Amino acid sequence: MSSPSYHTSSLCKYLVISGAIAIFFTLVIFIQTYTISESFYGNIFTIKCQERLSQPKETTTNLSHLMFVLVGSPRTWKNRRTYVESWWRPNVTRGNIFMDVEPSEELLPWSPTFPPFRVSEDVKKLRFYRKLRKPSHTRFYRAILETYRLKDEGVRWYVMGDDDTLFFVDNLVNVLSKYDHTRQHYIGMNSETIKSNVYFSFNMGFGGGGYALSYALVEALVVKLDECVEKYHFIWAVDHIQSLCLADLGVDLTLEKGFHQVDLFGDISGFLSSQPTAPLLSLHHFDTVSPLFPGMDRPGSVIHIMKAANVDQSRMLQLSICHVRASNWTFSVSWGYSVHIYEKIFSRSHLKLPIETFRSWYGGRPPVYMFNTRPVSRNPCEAPHGFFFDSIQKENEGVVTSYTRKFIRNMTSCSFSGNISADPIGSIRVFSPTTPRKGRKVECCDVDYEGDVASIRLRDCMRDEIIA
Repeated sequence: MSSPSYHTSSLCKYLVISGAIAIFFTLVIFIQTYTISESFYGNIFTIKCQERLSQPKETTTNLSHLMFVLVGSPRTWKNRRTYVESWWRPNVTRGNIFMDVEPSEELLPWSPTFPPFRVSEDVKKLRFYRKLRKPSHTRFYRAILETYRLKDEGVRWYVMGDDDTLFFVDNLVNVLSKYDHTRQHYIGMNSETIKSNVYFSFNMGFGGGGYALSYALVEALVVKLDECVEKYHFIWAVDHIQSLCLADLGVDLTLEKGFHQVDLFGDISGFLSSQPTAPLLSLHHFDTVSPLFPGMDRPGSVIHIMKAANVDQSRMLQLSICHVRASNWTFSVSWGYSVHIYEKIFSRSHLKLPIETFRSWYGGRPPVYMFNTRPVSRNPCEAPHGFFFDSIQKENEGVVTSYTRKFIRNMTSCSFSGNISADPIGSIRVFSPTTPRKGRKVECCDVDYEGDVASIRLRDCMRDEIIA
């Protein structure tokens, strides 16, 4: 008879062999399943990659992807059409100007150099018309809806503006290219004055200065647009209603400093001579400010500034500062608009503050503006010699803008300069590269002068260069 230990040993061997066999078959099944799975998902991945590669690559945003939605009236068009005509590019820019009524015979035939016009839908047909606080403004807002219904192909951005808005379209394309048009974006800027923002909203893009809505956002907005207008019927300003409607959709304003509402009066040369490094996107309210250049009317001054903009928008109003240490002079260039000479060494941190040559719409005690300013001064060490843009030409080595003195400063020289007066300087030539300025990059410069002409060359700032 077998002993118990023998049976126990045999049982253990049997269990070990059975377990090994079970593990072996389990591993075989797992490996086969994993291989089939890998092959299956690998094929799917390969198919998807092939599908993506076969699809046409999406192009970078260009001017054809922007749809301009402008609002005006035949009553104002006669005096304002030059503002729009100066930046509109026939057969290139896309969009319409919405009028409240048909243009009169005086304005017909409609010039091909203007945006196509459309007559706004009659807002009196809206069932909530009588509730509206400012019915005439409602058509401004609904112009977005009417444009969307046209179903134009290839639109990525809807850009709102007035008939006195001056757009710098190349810069606009470059800025909007930073954003994904397939997502919901609301891009604009506040007013320059605190009271305007308080009266309306700090969360609102001012439509006169222009703002942009991505296609994805407009697609969602138009579904509820009239419903939202009725909801906020008690709001006076249409741009304010816009910001509220978009906020209810979960989209807030993204600020781009290049949009300018220009809620200012009078001489804005101080404002234009010290702009932020953001690309210039728009200017507005030309009828409430003095002509941009001395000795010109308003339409003429707009045509004049666009001569520079049509060559290089990337540098428009961009500030470059350089010094002549031997004379204790500082040159401040606002490209395409003005050059200032100070008979004292000033830092960029000081000169980037606009000289308050202008007035606010609402006045009152300071603070008035959304930015710091410098006062107009009669101190010969603080008051600049002013030169304004005169002409532009392309040369083999780059672009040359010329600036001329329009009036004598009529002050004594600054003692800090050793009584070396800049009065003899009558004109200034600024040499810039043909390549556009990249992003918000600040450019430095070098200057020399002989006789009554000064020459300035813009260049990249050296590493750790201090502009002071």
